[in-house]
Amino acid sequence: MPNALATEKSPYLLQHAENPVHWLPWGEAAFARARAEAKPIFLSIGYSTCHWCHVMAHESFASAAVAEILNAEFVAIKVDREERPDVDKVYMAYVQALTGHGGWPLSAWLTPELKPFYGGTYFPPEDRPGRPGFPAILRAIAAGWKNERVKLLEESERVLGTLRAYHEGQGTEDGGRRGEDRGQEEPSLAEAGGEAFEQGFQYFCEAGDAANGGFGGAPKFPRASNLNFLFRVAAIQGVGSETGAEAVRLATATLRGMARGGIHDPVGGGYHRYAVDVGWCVPHFEKMLYDQAQIAINCLTARQATGDERFAWMARDIFDYVARDLTSPAGGFFTAEDADSAVVGGAGAAEHTEGAFYVWEAAELRAVLGDSFALVAAHFGVTENGNVTGPLDPHGEFRGKNILAQRRSLRDTAQQFALEPEEANDRLTAALATLRAARAVRPRPLLDDKIVTANNGLMISALAKAAQVLGGGGESGEKARAAAAEESARHKAAAVRAAEFVGRELFDPARGVLYRSWRAGRGAAEGFAEDYAYFIQGLLDLYEASFGLRWLQWAEALQTKMDEQFWDGERGGYFNSAAGDASIVLRLKEDYDGAEPAPSSVAAMNLLRLGALGRDEARRERGVRCLEAFRATWSRTPHGLPQMLCALELALEVPRQVVLAGDPGADDFRALAAVLQERLGPGRAVVAVTDDADRAWWAARAPEMAAMRPMDGKATAYVCEAGACQAPVTDPAALRVLLAGGAAL
Repeated sequence: MPNALATEKSPYLLQHAENPVHWLPWGEAAFARARAEAKPIFLSIGYSTCHWCHVMAHESFASAAVAEILNAEFVAIKVDREERPDVDKVYMAYVQALTGHGGWPLSAWLTPELKPFYGGTYFPPEDRPGRPGFPAILRAIAAGWKNERVKLLEESERVLGTLRAYHEGQGTEDGGRRGEDRGQEEPSLAEAGGEAFEQGFQYFCEAGDAANGGFGGAPKFPRASNLNFLFRVAAIQGVGSETGAEAVRLATATLRGMARGGIHDPVGGGYHRYAVDVGWCVPHFEKMLYDQAQIAINCLTARQATGDERFAWMARDIFDYVARDLTSPAGGFFTAEDADSAVVGGAGAAEHTEGAFYVWEAAELRAVLGDSFALVAAHFGVTENGNVTGPLDPHGEFRGKNILAQRRSLRDTAQQFALEPEEANDRLTAALATLRAARAVRPRPLLDDKIVTANNGLMISALAKAAQVLGGGGESGEKARAAAAEESARHKAAAVRAAEFVGRELFDPARGVLYRSWRAGRGAAEGFAEDYAYFIQGLLDLYEASFGLRWLQWAEALQTKMDEQFWDGERGGYFNSAAGDASIVLRLKEDYDGAEPAPSSVAAMNLLRLGALGRDEARRERGVRCLEAFRATWSRTPHGLPQMLCALELALEVPRQVVLAGDPGADDFRALAAVLQERLGPGRAVVAVTDDADRAWWAARAPEMAAMRPMDGKATAYVCEAGACQAPVTDPAALRVLLAGGAAL
């Protein structure tokens, strides 16, 4: 008989609706039951595409014996971390403080007042040497609750107090007091920022994996903010300088290592969550929208930094995958695809295993590819007995299977088969298309078809950047220019559709608030700080790609709402959750740029951009204050906040603005805009005066913009720095020279 999760919308919660555990969703009904029955809460947090969540569900939550203990001794609550990131972050912070590590499934035991007193991640179903199994843990905690409840309550208060002190002071030993409060003169923001940049860059230089790309050892995660920081270092120093060249090398070596490795899906496109090995070869197979968006931006920036078209094709590979497999008919973007999928045995019985959709036996490849098998096998390292062996397959999950990962260069493969590189590339491309068709008949991994505002904001940013970088308009030849314009329009249209979906389904115009997620209707939870920060960023990027004033106006309104709901008026920075939710026992401010950047890192950049775009000094000052709020953290461990360091760079630079006057749809306008995307440079705001309505809106903020008009009927660029503008230009070559001369670069 289904439990109370059967009426939920979350795919993750619905996966557990048939468990014998009497799960309840997070909410007052569950809390009231715990209080009334004086029982502790067992809180389990995960997400639908989490492999180890599936394992624990199969081993423990589907077990009648385990359910009997849980149902008798606890009130069991399930939370989808993607629906309620605020809940997840509170108890993840607790578990990390308690155990030194975190992950999902997250398991926490709480008092009826929601205060944690024990926790961990995955627990095995049976006792193992040195590690009790889940049933033993449950019995011990139930006994402790009955016999030593006072000690458990005291421990929960102690740990919560420690966490509260840490987060209120952003981890400083003195609770966040400034240097002058301790009788010391505090360095200026410029001095502290310059030192943090140097230390951060040195960290990545020392941690860089020269053989494989990336940083550190296994497992290898595609942490996009690391590369964003390195590209900003290159922009500041110049890509031709020694430091700039090394920054570009570290970033592009990481992207190339990922593209060659099994973390990249060469058949269907896109990137898996992470690699379990140092060489990026054996992935954890889930695919997340937020990874696709951020890696695409890294690739597009690499194209700007190097001019290497291969990085453009890496981005296109991602966009093709997202358009085909992660885009809803209504225009929003789905959340993820699972790591696990069904594999049918010889007798027809189906079981779920990790990577089943993606791996291949040599015999299967030979049958599908025919004459192209040898070429594919050589290029992707296919062997008859499988190419995942030894420590890379400790549980024998991939015995006899092959993970397609590029094991040699295209040139080497072409030479082996006496082909020109172009011909070898064409044959490999055709073979991969054949494999994609063959793979399509397999049972697909589960699609988490929630549409999350934050993740959609990241994807809108990626598409907006693609519209600028991949379809700039500077190509030579009429045919090439037409193709570039078509590509730009396609990416821009996808970004607009997603933004309009959010506006239609995930925004309440009467109250001006965003909502977190949509699946067969709007979810109950309102947006969190990351939803506002990422979506505002997406709107700003969409404005600079399309120059539709409505996107900038909406971004400004949402920033005001974000400030009202999440800003810490006492210490600065943004809380993850809004005030007033009694179920959140601790309001946290995230201070680490992980798989997704901290909301305050993105918000600081948004504020500085809004300040530069609209000549709004109050926005700029708030952005600087946001950076100051985390100074203790980025000064001590700058590599922990690389995205915030990117915002810090913008704060320390002289505000720069380029105003384009003309019709954004015209070729001459596109040609000027393309110059601004040709190479890396310090940050600058790009705005457009497109018609009289635009001009009136801008002139109310900066009166001098009323005079910024097309010259002689041609699109015109006005390059300004610190409020002073150079003589306008209409020719792309003249704009290029002007920028290179230092006025806007």
